[in-house]
Amino acid sequence: MTDPIEIITAYYPRHTRAHNILLEHSQRVADKACTIAERIDPQQQLDHRFIYEAAMLHDIGIFRVHAPALGCFGQLPYLHHGVEGANILLKEGLPAHAGVCERHTGVGLTAREIEQNNLGLPVRDMIPTTTEEQIIAYADLFFSKNPQRLHQERSAKKVRHGLCKFGEDKGQIFDQWQRRFEP
Repeated sequence: MTDPIEIITAYYPRHTRAHNILLEHSQRVADKACTIAERIDPQQQLDHRFIYEAAMLHDIGIFRVHAPALGCFGQLPYLHHGVEGANILLKEGLPAHAGVCERHTGVGLTAREIEQNNLGLPVRDMIPTTTEEQIIAYADLFFSKNPQRLHQERSAKKVRHGLCKFGEDKGQIFDQWQRRFEP
């Protein structure tokens, strides 16, 4: 069993801005993801413990990006936090959790999008594939790490609108997930 709080605290000193924001955001995402998993899977076919742990750790890489409002003073662009988090969790011996980190951005990124938009990420598909990964990515869409909005859950309408800025196909994936996870 993995203790996500222990792992977070190993990389984020307690009581720092980044630690507090990451913990609050991650707990909200984990709560929503676990609620969805309980509702759609009463027979416990999904790995509920994994969903909690991976949801808590999905943003572990933010300290390596430049996001001063979050208390993160790394050198990388924000979009890199998923790949950086994956690298951290691979080092921690958590490859499945690392996959969630890498694939949780929006509804996922394709190799083609990464290449065409010169995102500076490794050129490969970074799309949530398992139901557990999709639930966590979906839950994450509803919560900001903005300190002024940490306690607010976005409406599905706002989430979809934000995703459609990157293409109607992103909104369609969100619609599929919404029908599946919140019928």
